Amino acid sequence: MAEKQGKVWLVGAGPGAVGLLTLKGKELLEEADVIVYDQLVGKEVLSVIDTKKEMIFVGKESGHHAVPQKEIQQILVQAAREGKRVVRLKGGDPFLFGRGGEEARQLREEGIPFEVVPGVTSSLAVPAYNGIPVTHRDYASSLQIITGHKKQGEKDPLAYQEIVKAGGTLVFLMGVTALPKLMEGLIRGGLPKETGAAVLQEGTTARQKKVLATIGTLAEEAAREGIRPPALIVVGEVCRLSEELDWYEKLPLSHTRILLTRPRETIRETARKLRQRGAEVLEVPAICVSPARESEELKEVGRSLERWTWIVLTSQIGVRMFWEQMKVWKKDIRSLAGARFAVIGPGTRRELEERGIYADFMPEVYTIEQLANGLKDRIRREDRILIPRAGRGNPVLPQTLKEVCKDVRDVALYDTECQRLPRISLWKELKEEDTYVMFTSSFGVVCFVEQLERERAETGRKEQETDGRRYDHIRALCIGEETAKKAREYRMQCYVAEEATVDGLLELTERIRQKNGKTTEKIKKQ
Repeated sequence: MAEKQGKVWLVGAGPGAVGLLTLKGKELLEEADVIVYDQLVGKEVLSVIDTKKEMIFVGKESGHHAVPQKEIQQILVQAAREGKRVVRLKGGDPFLFGRGGEEARQLREEGIPFEVVPGVTSSLAVPAYNGIPVTHRDYASSLQIITGHKKQGEKDPLAYQEIVKAGGTLVFLMGVTALPKLMEGLIRGGLPKETGAAVLQEGTTARQKKVLATIGTLAEEAAREGIRPPALIVVGEVCRLSEELDWYEKLPLSHTRILLTRPRETIRETARKLRQRGAEVLEVPAICVSPARESEELKEVGRSLERWTWIVLTSQIGVRMFWEQMKVWKKDIRSLAGARFAVIGPGTRRELEERGIYADFMPEVYTIEQLANGLKDRIRREDRILIPRAGRGNPVLPQTLKEVCKDVRDVALYDTECQRLPRISLWKELKEEDTYVMFTSSFGVVCFVEQLERERAETGRKEQETDGRRYDHIRALCIGEETAKKAREYRMQCYVAEEATVDGLLELTERIRQKNGKTTEKIKKQ
């Protein structure tokens, strides 16, 4: 019997921001068996990839190749011969200075089927994120994209006179280390020293940085500002439009990085709202949710579903898992005709409304204590109350309700456990400026710290401790006081949302950034 033949897709990951990954690229990442990825693939993109995927890092940095190019090509060939769907994920576009052509040729010679999925190139996207249109009717009607990188020991291969003669905007990729020589070459080639120029570092991410100057002063200015790779260079009068057209800087959360710890089931909507405001979001779901094991208690609840007069839901995930469990019970919405519903907050309420049911009660303050006390005033002794939720639920809710009603069933509908986080060094990311960790539960704090400790153990990191405060460098955005209480146990710097909702967290983050992270009376830092 012939072996199953796999296939390779050469996929451009774009310049860094996950929103610039193409739809086809996203689909292929979800369907892939193995992903072979580069150093320049954005952290946002890596963070949304399923942690169960087989990942092979073949990153290359200036002066150091983690895996030789020929070996990379053999990895692709071998994985495809094993019948796997292989995504070769490359920063930017696979055919623009990415050696994708060499990999495609190798695959063709080996008889491996392949496709190329173009990516948004940094040569266009990064200037755009900095307010620089690479062409403009008044300034430039053509564009040259040039690599500033040369092989070790090779003489400068660029024909500067021809480049200058061709005209238009010039974009140099991989040229930061050679910036002085590039600018000198252009001047020798006949370009006036006063020509506008810019160097753009880590564009489309929270670390985006730019230096505007002329070709005569750019090298000196870039050195003064500490510009480092990855960065690109733009030369042309279009650079003078940057301050006028710079839209990214005006977004409320530009230059802000958020590590978002919500469970995978609810993380995407929150991430979308943060990115709309300009934040770079690394999705690091600290909690894994799974259905509870089938138990006699669950079966009994399903058999008697019609008897409950109140159903209390304490999270969006709880709503989803309850409806999934109804399928297991082979029950539909008619079984709930006699029940009233209580929810903890707006997110849970919206989740319930999407299933055609409007909540009968929601507390004004979105905490378990307020839910319990508010519901206590509404129930009767003869009521029968069902609380389908996570197995680790706060005991205050059933204890408070049992003071009025004896028939209260607190059933474990799903389990939560700490999840191994994506292939990103959390310690390294937390050292970046303007980085915050967003927590929506106290258990999420525990799981995040557990992952930090796991990474410490696996990598042998020896982080310095000061007075035993191991996590006092972490700026924690907390949805409520219960979550903040847990974060304070680890000495984190805690900021607490005034309203215990995701929107409250978004408002909190914007206020902090507006004040450049400084504590004010309007920002609750405790």
